[in-house]
Amino acid sequence: MIDNYLIEIKELYEDQLLNSELEFWLKYGFDKENGGIYTALDRDGSILDTDKSVWFQARALWIYSTAYEKYGNRKYLELATSLVEFIDSHCYDTDGRMYFRVSKEGNPVVKRLRYYFSEAFTIMGYSVYGRITNNNKYIEKAYDLFLFVEDIKESNILIPKMTRKVRDFGAPMIFLNVLSELRESLPQKKSDINLYIDKLLLEIETYFVKDDLKAVLEQCLYNGEINSDHFEGRILNPGHAIEGSWFIMNEGLKRNDSNLINLGLKMLDWMFDRGWDNEYGGIIQYRDLYDKSLSEYHQDMKFWWPQCECAIALLLAYSLTNDDSYLNKFKMVNNYIQNNFVDLEYGEWFGYLHRDNTLATPLKGNMYKGPFHIPRMYLKCIEIIESLYEDSNMIK
Repeated sequence: MIDNYLIEIKELYEDQLLNSELEFWLKYGFDKENGGIYTALDRDGSILDTDKSVWFQARALWIYSTAYEKYGNRKYLELATSLVEFIDSHCYDTDGRMYFRVSKEGNPVVKRLRYYFSEAFTIMGYSVYGRITNNNKYIEKAYDLFLFVEDIKESNILIPKMTRKVRDFGAPMIFLNVLSELRESLPQKKSDINLYIDKLLLEIETYFVKDDLKAVLEQCLYNGEINSDHFEGRILNPGHAIEGSWFIMNEGLKRNDSNLINLGLKMLDWMFDRGWDNEYGGIIQYRDLYDKSLSEYHQDMKFWWPQCECAIALLLAYSLTNDDSYLNKFKMVNNYIQNNFVDLEYGEWFGYLHRDNTLATPLKGNMYKGPFHIPRMYLKCIEIIESLYEDSNMIK
């Protein structure tokens, strides 16, 4: 039989996903009057801010659509439908770009002109919503929105953050996940989508993965050189890099490509070593490439989402290698999460801890934290464990 520990983890994660995580946002976040979801919630679920994060309307659309696809709970479909209708009615400007933040009724509040991440997560949300409802309109909208993003990336519409020409790891990393979801819903475009994914993989390996330093850069100069004279050029974001590592391992698994799997494993190994806090536990927010002092005030904090990405990456690495060192690290990360982030009294997770794991704020959500990383961790880890039931090499 499969390792009893993993059976227990699957049961724990399913319970926390279904009875705590998804229910918390359904109960306190779902705006049945105006549509969509509030994410700025206090520890007990009370609303702290009525504005709505657009990328979280899309992220929540992906989560509740995916949860409905797996578990068939009609409440998940009801919220997903409310989210997709709210996005369609209120989250686009007349130029086709999406807002970042709107009022509770859907009036525009903030439009971020240098980013396209509201669009990115909407592509993901549309893809799976179209799939679960057998509505090709949304799958087509997802693909058209992707092509639109590709067009604006090549135009002068985007206002860069700085005049120094740099590359940021976040965009190619996130679009690996976006396109993987789009491909799942649009198999007839698999070859075309794979070409885009190939470009993203090449960009990541060419410019951000530094074998000589055993590091994954968060930013580099456009030619791939290290921007070492500046804080932002030396900053490492272990959580981001580890998230990217499991996206790449997952792509390698889908393609049966050992080179991609090994690339993801290498990234995970390096950035876990750099990111794990050996004194207090947890993945720390930032590190400096050369161990110099960092300028960000939150550089040594523990945020919720890197812990999620680390759990997924380690469990996936174990499933791919049967290397117990990855399972042991997963156990360490899971224990850290359960002991520090999970709120057993009110449900859901805390989001922000100081380095010593004391609570920085008890809120459960804002414009950046909501129902995405945590339920995705549960869903993906459950999927990985279920896959191990069918893998004869993992029988204990």
